[in-house]
Amino acid sequence: MKIAVIGAGIVGVSTALWLVRDGHEVTVFDRVDPGDPTQASYGNAGLLARSMIIQVPTPGLLREVPGMLFRKDGPLFLKWWYLPRLLPWLVPFLRRANEAAVRSTAAALTDVLTDAVDAHHEIARGTAAEQYIENGVYTFLYKDKAAFEKEALDFAIRREHGFTWEELDRAALLERDPHLGTKAGFGASMFDHGWISDPGAYVAALFDEFRTLGGAFTRAEVRSVVPAEAGVIVTADVAQEFDRAVIASGAWSRKLAEGLGHHVPLETERGYHLMLKNPNIKPPNPYLLGAAKFGVSGMTHGLRCAGLVELGGLEAAASTKPLDLFRRNIRTLYPAIEWEGEETWMGHRPTLTDSLPVIGESTRAKGIYFAFGAQHIGMTSGPKTGRLIADMIAGRTPNIDMSPFRTDRFDS
Repeated sequence: MKIAVIGAGIVGVSTALWLVRDGHEVTVFDRVDPGDPTQASYGNAGLLARSMIIQVPTPGLLREVPGMLFRKDGPLFLKWWYLPRLLPWLVPFLRRANEAAVRSTAAALTDVLTDAVDAHHEIARGTAAEQYIENGVYTFLYKDKAAFEKEALDFAIRREHGFTWEELDRAALLERDPHLGTKAGFGASMFDHGWISDPGAYVAALFDEFRTLGGAFTRAEVRSVVPAEAGVIVTADVAQEFDRAVIASGAWSRKLAEGLGHHVPLETERGYHLMLKNPNIKPPNPYLLGAAKFGVSGMTHGLRCAGLVELGGLEAAASTKPLDLFRRNIRTLYPAIEWEGEETWMGHRPTLTDSLPVIGESTRAKGIYFAFGAQHIGMTSGPKTGRLIADMIAGRTPNIDMSPFRTDRFDS
């Protein structure tokens, strides 16, 4: 078939690569090249965090929000002028801060994430992208065991879904990483994880394989995707007809999906990174700083601090306070750290109110498929999502329950 994929991040490129391997004629559309610094796939922490099945809104979150917003080292930021536009998304998002919702989300995400590291190896096998995949543990860091135990529900749910870890006291942490500061007193090291040493280059390498196999690329903004009598019409600079189309435009997918009549409660959780160039210290494996809510990863070009959440829409300029917070916290983590230069970045995580992506065919537009809304786990879940879409287009039954990800679940 002749297929259009709208979006050239990790989800779109993965989808396109699996489709072209199935023998289809595939064209990817995006405003920028795959691996471009403006993409969310470029600026993430590079984690293949297959155990990240716990949604952001957890029990007790409402009590914590004021401190997260107003505390000097709080990990949440808000463009206050954006709040009226944010409320229709924010209210149902926060309503899910209960144990039943956390368990429901975790069960669905486990199906997508459990084999995520294997999915990355599978899609990259035999390509230049292989060199960027690292295997190892992923360690949650806390000031002490009491801080770890405050997340007992999260870890209990992970254990119920088959994830395992090793608990590390201060001495064990220092044995692995003697540079750690005094506030790193306890860790939980998750087994069988991985990370990408250069996310932008990784996506670009997968895309190069797609082009080698005959895939096409159009650098343009897609304005509409609509069903036609015999297929799908994709309109960018010009209108083109395809047999199928996949909307995988991340935080920019909402407009295209709503143009088909769907209700799509999607917002951007703006994320940041600070890349420290030529640091004198790198972690032995990626860390998630439990209190600070961001990841620290050693990468090809330095040490990357990535994460945090800012709510402020797609258009506002980047803020400086999240970057200042990274600088303070990395010096707390590594008091002796020095570096020679910095790269800063802000990008857009696409998050739906139930913290689950939409994956599947539109119920309102035959032949048009959705693959967006992966919130904090887009890099981790991209290859598996692409494979699921390719299977559905080919008529193969996915090996997981797709009902939690259905495209019409928010429609009235």
